Amino acid sequence: MSHSFSRRQMIKSGVLAAIGSTITSNNSSAASSNNISRISTDKDSWQEFKIGIASYTFRKLSLDDTIKSLQRLNLSYISIKDFHLALTSNKEERQLAVQKMKAAGITPLSCGNITMENDEANIRTAFEYAKDCGIPTIVCSPHPDSMSLLDKMVKEYNIKLAIHNHGPEDKRFPSPYDVWKTVQGFDKRIGLCIDVGHTARAKVNPAEAISKCKDRLYDLHFKDIDSLEPNGKTIQAGRGVLDLPSILLSLQKIEYGYLLSIEYEGSENDPLPAVAETLGYTKGFLAASDGKKKSNKSF
Repeated sequence: MSHSFSRRQMIKSGVLAAIGSTITSNNSSAASSNNISRISTDKDSWQEFKIGIASYTFRKLSLDDTIKSLQRLNLSYISIKDFHLALTSNKEERQLAVQKMKAAGITPLSCGNITMENDEANIRTAFEYAKDCGIPTIVCSPHPDSMSLLDKMVKEYNIKLAIHNHGPEDKRFPSPYDVWKTVQGFDKRIGLCIDVGHTARAKVNPAEAISKCKDRLYDLHFKDIDSLEPNGKTIQAGRGVLDLPSILLSLQKIEYGYLLSIEYEGSENDPLPAVAETLGYTKGFLAASDGKKKSNKSF
C-alpha cells in the first residue's frame, strides 16, 4: 500500500520529534512510566476526531494507572475493556469507576470487545453493563445467529452495537464486509467496529471498507501492522505496511464522529511509548493534511 505522506513529513510537523526525544531517553519500564511528560495536544489538532484508547492496550495496568497514562497522553476518551472494569461488577462498582474516569477528564465512549452468544441472558448482561456505565456503544463479537436478539436489545436499550472484525482467524466476522452483510435488514443501531489491522490481514482495504460501511460505522481500532499476512503484528504507526494516510483521509471524508481508538497489542507491560509514537504520527498527518488544505485554498 502506498503512502501519500511519508514518515519524514510527520516528523517535520514537530510532533514526533518532541515525543521521540522524551521517549527514547527513557529505556526502562519504570522510567517511561514515571518520566514521560504530558504531551500537549489541543483539541483542534485532532480536527474534531474523538481520539482515544482501546483499554486492552493497557491490559497489564490497573484502572488507576491507565487513567494516568491517558492523562499523560492528554486524551479524553476510552473504550473500556473488562480488564479495567469487570463484566461481573455490580452497578455501584461500575458507576464508581465511571465517576473516577470522568473526574480525571476521561469519557468512556464504548466498551468491549465483548463476546456474545446466541442467548438472551448472556447478551443482556452486556447491555446492562453498558447501561449502568452510561456508555452509548458496545464493541462486540456476537454469534452470527443472534441478530434477532440483538435487534430486540438495541431497541430496548437504545445502545449501539459495533461488531468487531478480527481478521482471518476469526470464525465469526473476519472482515468488515462479513459484518456489513450480516446486519442488513436489522435495526441500524447494529453496526461495525472496523479494526484496520485485522481488516488488512483479511485482504480487505481498510480505507475502502470505511467508505463503504460508513452508515453503520460506530467505532474504529486504529493501528499499524508489520505484515499483511495472517501473522502480522501491531507496530508503531508509520513503521509498518498500512497506508494510514488513506485511512485517515477516508475518515475525514465521511466526517467520522465516533470513537477513534488507538489499540496497541504489543509491549503489554509498557505500551505508553509506542502509543505516544502512534499518536504523534497521527497528529503529524492531520497537521500536515490541514496545512495542505489551507495552502491549496490560498491560491
